[in-house]
Amino acid sequence: MSVISVSRRECFGMIAAAAGAMSLTESSRGFSANDTIQVACLGTGGRSRHLMERLGKIPGVRIVGVCDVWGERRARARELAAAGAFEETEFEKVLDRTDVDAVLIASPDHWHVPMTIAACQAGKDVYVEKPLTHSVSEGEAVIQAVRKHQRVVQVGTQQRSIPHLIEARELVRSGLLGRVHKIHMSWNRNADRWSTARPEISATDVDWKRFLGSAPDQPFDSYRLANWRWFWDFGGGIFTDLMVHWLDTARWMLDLGDARSAVSIGHHMASRGVWETPDTVQTLLDFGENGPQAHFDGTFSNHYGRAELVLMGSEATLVCDRGAYEVIPQRGKSAAPRQRIDSQSSERGLDFYEDIDCGRHHLQNWVNCLRTRQDPSCPVEEGVRSAAVAHLANTALRGT
Repeated sequence: MSVISVSRRECFGMIAAAAGAMSLTESSRGFSANDTIQVACLGTGGRSRHLMERLGKIPGVRIVGVCDVWGERRARARELAAAGAFEETEFEKVLDRTDVDAVLIASPDHWHVPMTIAACQAGKDVYVEKPLTHSVSEGEAVIQAVRKHQRVVQVGTQQRSIPHLIEARELVRSGLLGRVHKIHMSWNRNADRWSTARPEISATDVDWKRFLGSAPDQPFDSYRLANWRWFWDFGGGIFTDLMVHWLDTARWMLDLGDARSAVSIGHHMASRGVWETPDTVQTLLDFGENGPQAHFDGTFSNHYGRAELVLMGSEATLVCDRGAYEVIPQRGKSAAPRQRIDSQSSERGLDFYEDIDCGRHHLQNWVNCLRTRQDPSCPVEEGVRSAAVAHLANTALRGT
């Protein structure tokens, strides 16, 4: 596979202009502390159900409906919703309802922007899973829709809401690390996600045409339906599914702008003939002469390094994951070592920690902002920018 360096300044400049042109005005409609916020879920696969379990425990929130093109997924999600919750196949019908205040979108990536824009136009607030966009070209339109209709939209890069990472960000912004020159990000798993076993899904239980949406027409495929993240028509592979988490965290901690170029490689170490997107990838991201160099590596064949972010500064290094952070001073420098561990796990770099509930923190931030009408911890502009850098890595990977 070829290694290609590409530049997308004009695309990112367009996104920046769109974001800068619209003020963060408050919505005319808020929710008081005594109001029950009624939420419907659009796309109710495993990720949605994970979030529903947490959203349903937040006081003052009621999950009133579920919507999915796959009947089995709708039925399982309805078990997590409130008593009497409705089921729908067409999300437009959900948005037409007056008993829905907000929607949680956990559909395949290519539906994120169309659903978000339609929800904003319908006057609904939105929690939408990452990556916000499926292509760079979608960024401007979704920003405009959110600001025009004055909606509260939270993008699901939830590490911005984790308490110990908020604390770590303050240390970074205090100058404790000095000037940060390099960023290292990893998301390594040893998991046979590429199993060739085809799920037993009846085509009659799925509205396949609606699932495809803007994707090219193609025959019903149960494997693609269940594993859409690893096919270009519906997802973006490891860069948009996993890298974007740490990329967004690094951008948030360092106030990073747009990457100007990327060099990427990717291979099918075990998934050849099964996935379209590679199962093992690396990318180098250039944030300009005054910005840090950034490197990401990810694989499904080995879990060394697991999932972590490393910021390498002139005075100290910050190592953080979803359960802890540690500041390691450089030799001969005055920075004091610091550490915070929020997990009982002895392992570092795990994907998830049982006692560190990222989704709960991020959903709570969203609900708080539905009441205050303030921007949530990951507003639309930041979701667009972080996704755009992940798309840049994929553009270099694919040579397009």
